[in-house]
Amino acid sequence: MISKPRDTLLSLAAAAALLLAPLSAAAFETAARSALVVDHATGTVLLEKDADVPLPPASMSKLMTLFMVFEALEAGRLSLDERLPVSQQAQQMGGSTMFLDTTDKVRVEDLILGVIVQSGNDACVVLAERLAGTETAFAQQMNVRARELGMLDSTFANSTGWPHPDHRMSARDLVRLSTLLIERFPQYYEYFSVREYDFDGRAPSNRYNRNPLLNLDLGADGLKTGHTEEAGYGLVGSAVQNGRRVTMVVTGLGSSQERVAESERLLTWAFREFTSRELFRAGETIATADVWIGAAGQVPLVAADAVTAVVPWAEKDNITTWVEYSGPIEAPIEKGQPVAELVVTVPGVGETRHALQAAEGVGRGGFMSKLQATAQVLMGRAMTAALGAGG
Repeated sequence: MISKPRDTLLSLAAAAALLLAPLSAAAFETAARSALVVDHATGTVLLEKDADVPLPPASMSKLMTLFMVFEALEAGRLSLDERLPVSQQAQQMGGSTMFLDTTDKVRVEDLILGVIVQSGNDACVVLAERLAGTETAFAQQMNVRARELGMLDSTFANSTGWPHPDHRMSARDLVRLSTLLIERFPQYYEYFSVREYDFDGRAPSNRYNRNPLLNLDLGADGLKTGHTEEAGYGLVGSAVQNGRRVTMVVTGLGSSQERVAESERLLTWAFREFTSRELFRAGETIATADVWIGAAGQVPLVAADAVTAVVPWAEKDNITTWVEYSGPIEAPIEKGQPVAELVVTVPGVGETRHALQAAEGVGRGGFMSKLQATAQVLMGRAMTAALGAGG
């Protein structure tokens, strides 16, 4: 472990952004219009192609509708057993539906399953009207919430993904949204793995979940397919193998068969070619940093969470780490204060950065500490002057 000071300490936000830098190892091609494959635990991008281009998402954008429904359930503004009326607009929706009509009063849980399994456009409209009064108002709320969530390449014109020139999402935003659904709503995320559902026996031909990954031996447990003539065939999926989760998106494929094959190929590659290594435990002392005019001359540095690296199998033993900080760090220092960064590099992969914090507090030093610091400064100036006088 190398520990070195530096002139400028990056912000935590910048460090988090760097975690999403794409890996350059193991070049891999895809026929998808855009694609993104991400290791869930670390946020490490394993593959990307045009991941920030806003494209028609088709029914994959129903994930945003579901996210807002789940937030309403969590806040108590909605309940799973609440029965909602079906408007004329909802009944008249085309495409995939639950075959609802205006005589129905449908439980929210049934509507959620209808959206996920049957990709019900009518169910989306019913939920949107309950939360915002109209689907147009709900779409406006979707746009506001998307910005708050950091989804900067997404705009919504409706709750369903119905073709519209202003309805767009990027692959990166779809992965970001999927990650939030997985982490924030584990109690509702289970709905995404339901393979068969038919509301009131009305749509026996439309009762199977369209996510093809659920039928493959990949550990898949979500999320959503999408298809329109404009968007092509797309899928955002997530799977777990040996405790490691990978989330991926493909868009713009030419057929449902190509969507199945490409999604399976990408997930298989991500699990086969990469592994994860825990480098440091949460709270483990990783290095020490020098302290300026403090009650102690150094402070131990730790990470709040375990530090894990995702690496190609061939490079799993070739990881390099060092610590950077702007130092010496001036006292006083509070316990838990972010003061440094751990830099992790893997040959052919790139670098990720992890925030480090002070493991303990360090108060201001007394008279002797100040005297020693002054002496160090004077000694440094003297050495500089002597070097300048030489030659």
